[in-house]
Amino acid sequence: MAGTPVLLYSDGMQTILRTIEFSSLSLWLGADAFLSLVLAPGAFAVLADRDAAGLVVGYSLSRMHAGGMILGILFLVVRSLRTRSFASLVAPAALCVALMILLTAASQFTVSHRMALLRRDMVSVQNTPATDVRRVEFNKLHQASVIYEGAVLLLGFAAMFLLVRETGGPR
Repeated sequence: MAGTPVLLYSDGMQTILRTIEFSSLSLWLGADAFLSLVLAPGAFAVLADRDAAGLVVGYSLSRMHAGGMILGILFLVVRSLRTRSFASLVAPAALCVALMILLTAASQFTVSHRMALLRRDMVSVQNTPATDVRRVEFNKLHQASVIYEGAVLLLGFAAMFLLVRETGGPR
């Protein structure tokens, strides 16, 4: 049948590779959800010093970005090994993961990087007047960061849904 991937691995190996696909996406999605819904709001609610809370969130975000990009690449590599088909990398679930990687890289290497430079230049974001050009730029970048993370989270949920559908779940 045209388009059907040739099974080059045993059923057991297929199961292991599929498990790695699901696990890598699940770990990234869970980390992103935890950071966005628990850690970031919690740091700003619990820590009296907003600058310290921002440092905690920034540190955590950079580690999550690195881990997410690694997990996304692992997902795509394992998927291509499992299917031995380029077509599997342009399937909707894989495209979602590829877009997650691109958005995460853009967020880390542009938005987060620039925010860190501004934070260092201001010394204290909290004590920098809201009208200061650095603070205005920082606030715009923060909004962009929230949008990037929200998009990655939504793409992660879409990728998981599409991955489940691929495995023959209820349609």
